[in-house]
Amino acid sequence: MKYLLLVTLILLPITGSRAQSVSPDTAPQISVVRFSWSKERVGWERDPFSGPIENFDEMRVRARNEKRISDAKKGGNSAEVSKAERDARSDDALISEIHKNTPARYGFVYKASFQNTGTKTIKLIDWDYVFYDSVNQNELGRREFSSVENISPGKIKEFKFFIGRPPTRTISVDALNKNERNNVGETVIIVRVEYSDGSSWQHP
Repeated sequence: MKYLLLVTLILLPITGSRAQSVSPDTAPQISVVRFSWSKERVGWERDPFSGPIENFDEMRVRARNEKRISDAKKGGNSAEVSKAERDARSDDALISEIHKNTPARYGFVYKASFQNTGTKTIKLIDWDYVFYDSVNQNELGRREFSSVENISPGKIKEFKFFIGRPPTRTISVDALNKNERNNVGETVIIVRVEYSDGSSWQHP
C-alpha cells in the first residue's frame, strides 16, 4: 500500500517496507493522543499576517511609482508629485482588484500525536485518518500517511501533513464553510508500526 510521507510539511509518496517479524495478534503498544485537521488558505492571494503577496511584476510597478514620487519631491515640482501619487494610487487599486477577484484555494493540514507505550523504540507508523458520517457511520473519506521518525519509549510525538485533498468530497477546496464539519465524525487508525529492532506490528 502506498502512503504519503510528509516530514516538516514536505509531501513525498513512498511505499512502506515490510519488516521481518510481524505480530498481528498482539497490541501495538502505541496510543493516539490527539488528532485534528484544518483548512488553510494557500497561494499568493493573501497572507493573513503581511497582506497581499505581490508577484514580481507588481513589485516592479510599486518600485517604479515610489521612485517617480521620490524624484518629483527632490525636484520640488508639486504638480509632478501629485500626478505621480495619483498614478501610484491607481496602480494600487488595480492590483488590489486583481487580488480580490482571484479565487481562493485551500489546502488541508492533518495532525496526529502518538505516544510510545511500549519498551521498544518506534521508527515508523503507518496510519489512516478516517472520516465517517456520524449519523449512519458510513465512511466518507480516508487519508493514508506514513510517519518516519523515532519515538522512544514513553515519548509523545506529533506529525503534521499538508496536502491539497480535503477530508471528504463534501468539503470544498475553493471556499470556507463553517458548516462543513456538521455530521462528519473522524478517527485515526494505526495500520502498521515498525520498531528499531526490526520487528513490526500489522493491523489484523
